Amino acid sequence: MSPTGLRTVDWIVTDLDGTLVGRDLKIVESSLAALRRFVASGGTVVIATGRSEEAALPYYRALDLTTPAILYNGARVVDLSTGAVLHRRCLDVAAWAKLTPLFAELPSGVWPVAFAQGRAHTTDSSAALREYARRDGIDLGHIASWDDLPLDDIVKVMLICDRPELMDPTEEAVAAVVSGVTVVRSESTYLEVLPAGATKGTALRELAAARGVALSAVAAIGDNPNDLDMIQAAGLGAAVGDGAEIVRSAADVVVGPCDEGAVADLVARVLP
Repeated sequence: MSPTGLRTVDWIVTDLDGTLVGRDLKIVESSLAALRRFVASGGTVVIATGRSEEAALPYYRALDLTTPAILYNGARVVDLSTGAVLHRRCLDVAAWAKLTPLFAELPSGVWPVAFAQGRAHTTDSSAALREYARRDGIDLGHIASWDDLPLDDIVKVMLICDRPELMDPTEEAVAAVVSGVTVVRSESTYLEVLPAGATKGTALRELAAARGVALSAVAAIGDNPNDLDMIQAAGLGAAVGDGAEIVRSAADVVVGPCDEGAVADLVARVLP
């Protein structure tokens, strides 16, 4: 606890996009200042994101963090200061074997991106894919065939839709042919297929246990359905005010909108 005894949690675990990071792809200034105040009080900040190492690293550095980062929506926990992978889950071979034929049958306007060996890979090109790469600040590697990827290191598959109404049929198509995976919506046009058991909440539970931190001493904040398990695992689960309704309904508290300092509002609750 802080010397003044005011801090009511030891960890704040925060999602990035739509929570800490605004529409301009920058950390909201008031939230950045609040997290620095939380760290100065003796608290620990952990980021939990669907992003990859490459995409999360600029924010990790901007926050001056040394803590492990929960990446790929919980499929990996990585020390971004060294690149060391502390925990990993990968899609199993059977799931990947069912996914790859499905890619050709997806609704028009849906494009798959697979993550392996620390990189994002696709066989296609589209405006939606280019916008996704721009938003995440990553390079998309173009491959001739999905068979070019290593079967033992496929971390997740992103299904990028060019409009939200494609999400339901895309999720139904995946559910009809693939079992033993975790499927989450991380944005209105992003559907993610993850290894079985991979969630931000699972990664948080494992990381907290490894560090000897009680979940009751953790506050977690997010805005989309991929954050649900995480905010439910934490002792204090917070939803961003302009986040998904399902997240707001499940949270212990609802704070302000992202661009108005959602994370700063949470810090104010746990560090008066």
